[in-house]
Amino acid sequence: MEPMFFESKSKYGFDETVQMLTDVVAESGWKLIHLHDLQETMRKNGKQVDPVKVMEICNPNLAYRLLSEDEQRIYSNMMPCRVSVYVKGDGLTYVSRINAAQMASQIGGVLHEVMSTAFTDAEKFIDKVSV
Repeated sequence: MEPMFFESKSKYGFDETVQMLTDVVAESGWKLIHLHDLQETMRKNGKQVDPVKVMEICNPNLAYRLLSEDEQRIYSNMMPCRVSVYVKGDGLTYVSRINAAQMASQIGGVLHEVMSTAFTDAEKFIDKVSV
């Protein structure tokens, strides 16, 4: 069985990795829906953690395939796709994501088609910053 989560080491620092991913997402026709700064959220709650940002990204054409049909809307909780960028104790920057294609393969049909395409696209984005 394939792993459910993947982690890649970035060849860039934290801020540059986030910016490069933001740029490549936009250039590919995807949209950055939201950027969660979890380090800042933790700081506001009196906790200190190394930098962590979660990028919520969406391809409107793929999303439409799930959101336009009542039978597919149950899977909307898998949207948008998420990519995390963070610094670990070694001081290096990493990018992680869930294996949405593997998860969706258990259901099949339109969900598997959409999530497999989304996962493949996200892998291409991450390849741009990975060692």
